[in-house]
Amino acid sequence: MGSIKWGILGTGSIAKQFAKALQTTDKGTLAAVGSRSQESADKFAAHGDGTTPHGSYESLLNDPAVEAVYIANPHPGHAEWAIKTARAGKHVLCEKPIGMNHAEAMAIFNAAEENGVFAMEAFMYRCHPQTKKAIDLIRDGAIGDVRMIRASFGFEAPFDANSRLFSNALGGGGILDVGCYPVSMSRLVAGAVQGVPFLDPVRVKAVGELGETGVDQWTAATMQFENGIVAQVSTAVSVWLDNTVTVFGDKGQLHLPAPWHPAQHGKTFGEVVLTHHGKKPESMKVDETRNIYAVEAEVIADAIASGRQQTDEMSWNDTLGNMATLDAWRSQIRLTYDAERPKAVTRTVHGGPLKVVPVDPMPYRSFGKVNKQISRLVMGCDNQVTMPHAAVMFDDFVERGGNCFDTAHLYGEGIMEKLLGQWMTNRGIRDELVVIGKGAHSPNCFPQTVTPELIESLDRLQTDYVDVYFLHRDNLDVPVGEFVDAINEHVAAGRIKAYGGSNWTAERIDEANAYADSKGLLGFEAVSNNFSLARMENPVWPGCIAASEDAYRDWLTKNEIALMCWSSQARGFFTDRAGPDKKDDMELVNAWYSDANFERRKRCYELAGQKGVAPVHIALAYVLAQPFEPFALIGPRTIAETKSSFEALTVPLTEQEIGWLDLRAEA
Repeated sequence: MGSIKWGILGTGSIAKQFAKALQTTDKGTLAAVGSRSQESADKFAAHGDGTTPHGSYESLLNDPAVEAVYIANPHPGHAEWAIKTARAGKHVLCEKPIGMNHAEAMAIFNAAEENGVFAMEAFMYRCHPQTKKAIDLIRDGAIGDVRMIRASFGFEAPFDANSRLFSNALGGGGILDVGCYPVSMSRLVAGAVQGVPFLDPVRVKAVGELGETGVDQWTAATMQFENGIVAQVSTAVSVWLDNTVTVFGDKGQLHLPAPWHPAQHGKTFGEVVLTHHGKKPESMKVDETRNIYAVEAEVIADAIASGRQQTDEMSWNDTLGNMATLDAWRSQIRLTYDAERPKAVTRTVHGGPLKVVPVDPMPYRSFGKVNKQISRLVMGCDNQVTMPHAAVMFDDFVERGGNCFDTAHLYGEGIMEKLLGQWMTNRGIRDELVVIGKGAHSPNCFPQTVTPELIESLDRLQTDYVDVYFLHRDNLDVPVGEFVDAINEHVAAGRIKAYGGSNWTAERIDEANAYADSKGLLGFEAVSNNFSLARMENPVWPGCIAASEDAYRDWLTKNEIALMCWSSQARGFFTDRAGPDKKDDMELVNAWYSDANFERRKRCYELAGQKGVAPVHIALAYVLAQPFEPFALIGPRTIAETKSSFEALTVPLTEQEIGWLDLRAEA
């Protein structure tokens, strides 16, 4: 296999260890090093023959001799420089933690995927034969049914508020620095028992001590997995722990005296210790004399040489699951870094300007008094609960060409509006966006509710207007003219540009518009009802209305009313979440399960196979191909889900295919 020419970004102790390891393998050489100062780079390069020193990270990434980059700068810079490395067309090995949180990890792997490069989080112990031996023994039942795991990694460092271990600004504390190791090992073991590469916990509970800089100095967590395994993990930067792993089964236990650095304590080999009930411990030597970082470099070299973008040792999904668990651990002990707080997230994760670089062409339409072109895909703001997650998701959406965001007074008791508002302020792009607001939801669906909720929403959103306002529900006990009057007060004041009804019937909208015409007022210009390839059999929530029936579609076309389609992909009905035998999600079952919808699903899968795309792409393309003015509301929780939605923009459907999918005609 080929040898990789490495560049190292950063000149700290871990960078020195990796550089030293490269001298012991024929599958990697150190071509260059980059530092924030030329002096530091020169000093580092002096220890390696032929190593080019660069006085900036940018210069390192521009070096044509460098094929792969080992990211070894402080934690907060990992995501930015890993993304820039990928965009420079170079492979990425990023020190753990790969990012400060799950959101940053998503952005890194998205950049690697879109730029066709290898990327891995540098859990070197995952590449070592000792780890593989232990997992093989567990998988083969050497200790019977696994019940519990105990893993720790902690040490005592002298307190220094400005050091990377204790500095809030540098992402200090034990969880991110070394707590990620016992979490990753526990997930690996739990997965081995289940016969999968890893398993994510279904529950995380934790306690810990936050020091004067606000970072965790010592903390412990209990994780529970779906297969019943319980893991106890601990970490510290102010307490020496035993730094071992023990896996307990019903027939014995497996112990790793040095799980993270197998050659520690004067040993030049790995060791796995098995103890069966009533018997003496059995020490099993793992012959491996190579430096652990050299083993890691060789695993990566082999992966790159074979054209792979990730490894089984630490796959992208494995890292994402690990980061999500670390986020949960931090949340339990209320550890949020100052840089993650809403007002502080003023930069994109890649460190550059927010710039539209659409991979798939976004179609735009406008309607009524909005006076802006509106992206046909609309980002639903109903599941982002932290600013790092919201910022990464919103930035990515905008950079792909999206500009419309859907939120509501009700969502998350205001959290969603607050995050969207702060993000818009942080980015300074409010007037470039189309913001949809909603209010007057049942049981508070009254004209007098509109004003206080709208004013509160505008305050949360840090804006003086919404582009489109929807009455979130209708109240048939209220004369429709009272709603029209209430909203037009805000239209006249400039707080609402256009408005409509969410979950309103065509008849009530006609009545409202007739009243508006008679009074010289602005009428309904949009509606936000359910619409998807699968027809809603029963309301997802009380008071929900679909626009799927022929009469409603014809009315939309005739009146040129825009439709903001919520649940445009039927909440996962066209993924493997659904199926006649899958009834765990009763909301999905109640709303979408019917013989007709399963026939539509079958045809969707068939057409997707013919076109070489995913079924969800067909389902979303169907919505966007309607003859009226549809805008598809999407609710992605990950960048991968956003990307999948955008891929649907490139799927053409003929009128015949549309009719066939909807059981109207045969192909």
